[in-house]
Amino acid sequence: VQLQASGGGLVQTGGSLRLSCAASGRSFSMYAMGWFRQGPGKEREFVAASSRAGGTYYGNSVKDRFTISRDTSKNTVYLQMNSLKPEDTAVYYCAADYTIYGSSSYYSDRSRYSYWGQGTQVTVSS
Repeated sequence: VQLQASGGGLVQTGGSLRLSCAASGRSFSMYAMGWFRQGPGKEREFVAASSRAGGTYYGNSVKDRFTISRDTSKNTVYLQMNSLKPEDTAVYYCAADYTIYGSSSYYSDRSRYSYWGQGTQVTVSS
């Protein structure tokens, strides 16, 4: 599967952005989809994930501000980001894997994702 992320940009503190990740290939509904981010000088960290069973999972720093959703008719997963903060500045990557299922901790483990998009830059100005 190939992933194409888009929707990044420059936004002021408190603003919103919606990222999209379009997936090619078949059986999109069978894939766990995740969003990760990597800020300057930081490791790549988990942001959110959507399981093939419809469950959603979030990193502690984005809970109650970000929402992940998927549209199977468009083979696309979205990340709605509200109340953005300067510390949300990062390159955001979408990821996919069809073997992730079960424990919630699996979804935040980046090593479990086989497919990655190219990343989209999000910059939040103060």
